[in-house]
Amino acid sequence: MAVREVLIYPDERLKQVCKPIDQFDDSARELLQDLVDTMLAAGHSVGVAAPQIGAIRRAVVVDVSHSKLGKKQQNHGLLQMVNPEIIETEGKQVVREGCMSVPDYTGNVTRAERIVVQFLNEAGTLQVIRSEGFEAIAIQHELDHLDGFLFLDRVSSLKTDLFRRKQK
Repeated sequence: MAVREVLIYPDERLKQVCKPIDQFDDSARELLQDLVDTMLAAGHSVGVAAPQIGAIRRAVVVDVSHSKLGKKQQNHGLLQMVNPEIIETEGKQVVREGCMSVPDYTGNVTRAERIVVQFLNEAGTLQVIRSEGFEAIAIQHELDHLDGFLFLDRVSSLKTDLFRRKQK
């Protein structure tokens, strides 16, 4: 469909709570495809959430299979999720995260080690999956966007856990 512009913090749309997608119709499928196209066009992204492209709807895509961290672990490949919800978590870990909407910084964030998430897939079918490792981190990161959270909101200390990206 289309590669969409990624909103950059402090754009106020990034802080909005997204509305559920009530009907799985062509507009939902188009949104998922725009998210996939935008993620792939970035070249380095492992996920994008609808609010990052200005759509305040509960949809995300995640695919860690092409990243060096994702290749080392079991993953589900391309996940297209409508109305995703984490229904179970286990363990805790501190990880370094970055975000296309916060391009100049990375930060240490506490995330669950393992999750169970349910969602409607790209065919509109209910799916429940278990995820761990880098994929679970990416899913949690993208689902945070749906509730108006950025990784910046999860950093314990902006003074000690936020890092400026090195400029190339």
